[in-house]
Amino acid sequence: QVQLEESGGGLVQAGGSLRLSCAASGRTFSNYHMGWFRQAPGKERELTAAISWSGSTTYYADSVKGRFTISRDNAKNTVYLQMNSLKPEDTAVYSCVVAGAWTGLTTRNEAKYWGQGTQVTVSS
Repeated sequence: QVQLEESGGGLVQAGGSLRLSCAASGRTFSNYHMGWFRQAPGKERELTAAISWSGSTTYYADSVKGRFTISRDNAKNTVYLQMNSLKPEDTAVYSCVVAGAWTGLTTRNEAKYWGQGTQVTVSS
C-alpha cells in the first residue's frame, strides 16, 4: 500500500521559515516526479512546487519563486519543501504528490498518489 506522510507544518510568524517533508512508502519513487500542492479555504488547489524524478528540473508557482525550494532524496524516498520569507497568504494545507508525467503534473494537476496534507499557518 502506497503512503505519503507529510510533516513539518505548523504556525509561524510572517517572515519566518518552515521545512516540509514527505516520506513515501510502499514502493520506490525514484522514477516518479514529486510535488507539493496547497489549498487555502475558499481557494482553488495550486501546484506550489514540483521536482522531476532525477531532481534536474523544478517548477515553482510565481507566488513562491525565490522563497521556496523543493528538493528530494531518492535514497530516502523523501521530498522536501523549504519555505522562507513566509507570508500570511501562504497559509494553506500543503499536500505531497507523486506523479508519473511531468506535463500532466505541471499543466493539469494530475498526480498518481496524494498525501493527506499538513497545515501551514502564517500569522501577520
